[in-house]
Amino acid sequence: MNNTEGATDSVVISINNNERATDSKESLSRIFRKNALGCVAPIVKRTYDIKVNENRSNLLVERICEIVIEKGDHDKAWTILGSALVTAVKYGTHELIEQCILTYPSIIWYDGDNDRRFDEPKERRGYRFSLFLEAIRHRQERVYNLVYQMSGHKVFAATPHDGLENALHIAGKLAPTHRLDVVTGAALQMQRELQWFQEVEKLITELSYKEAENKEEKTPRMLFTIEHKQLLKEGQQWMKDTASSCTVVAALIVTMAFAAAFTLPGGNQDDGTPLFLNKKTFMLFIVSDAIALFSSSTSVLTFLGILTSRYAEADFLYALPKRLTIGLISLFISIAATMIAFSSALALMLKHKVTWIAAPLVIATSIPVCLFGLLQFPLLVELVKSTYGRSIFHRQNTRWIH
Repeated sequence: MNNTEGATDSVVISINNNERATDSKESLSRIFRKNALGCVAPIVKRTYDIKVNENRSNLLVERICEIVIEKGDHDKAWTILGSALVTAVKYGTHELIEQCILTYPSIIWYDGDNDRRFDEPKERRGYRFSLFLEAIRHRQERVYNLVYQMSGHKVFAATPHDGLENALHIAGKLAPTHRLDVVTGAALQMQRELQWFQEVEKLITELSYKEAENKEEKTPRMLFTIEHKQLLKEGQQWMKDTASSCTVVAALIVTMAFAAAFTLPGGNQDDGTPLFLNKKTFMLFIVSDAIALFSSSTSVLTFLGILTSRYAEADFLYALPKRLTIGLISLFISIAATMIAFSSALALMLKHKVTWIAAPLVIATSIPVCLFGLLQFPLLVELVKSTYGRSIFHRQNTRWIH
């Protein structure tokens, strides 16, 4: 009887222990899920709140436009929606403009007098408002892209500005400072300005507009050159400084990689054969050193091509950004390959003495590579995006608004 009770107690204790273990696992699982949700939830919630606020704002704008139209007063609707357009185009709120045009299509022709807008410069007071010309002036590409959702958008873009300036003249003027600062570096700012000018020029097919003179007797191309003279100098200096700094680093890597090929780790045998020739780590060293030499040489030649460039306006559109992109990528590859070659050489020399050397070397090697990536990767991404990525001028949705 006692034996039976002892066995029963043992089973009960075992069950309790299993339950405690299960509860402990479940509690750990709950803690992990809670911490994971704590990290992810703020991002998800922030994204959700942005979408909710955007939808609410769109519904509010739609309702306000409906109320204005329901009043049946053309003059009041013209004034209210027109003033909304003036503000929206300045700040790039294309959703508001799109909703106003959908609700009241005639508002596309709104031409409110700037005499009543005292925040405008004196030289602009008295000019008539034109939606897409103002989008070009303020460099608001999201507003400008609405022309792709309209029939006959070339007519809107090419509308003369009180007979004094057309769209190309406005595109030829320097962008506002706060819009220039959206792009990193003077060279990419010059590229963005060229993209704007070419986009407007592409939509204007009549030669008379391209060669038209403003009140100062300047054609759009002449005006662009004059307005962007200082930005061109700044872009040239920015390119030279960047290329000079990177050339020094790439040249040092070329020197080290070339010397490393003739001072092999472990030395050579009597017949000249490398001592570690049959080691896999040695092959990693040789391949990494060769990659470092070739990529750094490519980087040096590319940056020299930048330094000897003529720095014409057209070069900033594609040629110079392309060279800088190739140079930065080659430099990054050469730095990574140099670190790998150095680590493999140390591993060959010390692996018999220090068996745990591999892990610290991998960590140490990744530090300069990651540091270079963190410092230069944003610039490289922006270079690739602005040069090879999708154009900022495109149709934003499939809905026709006019």
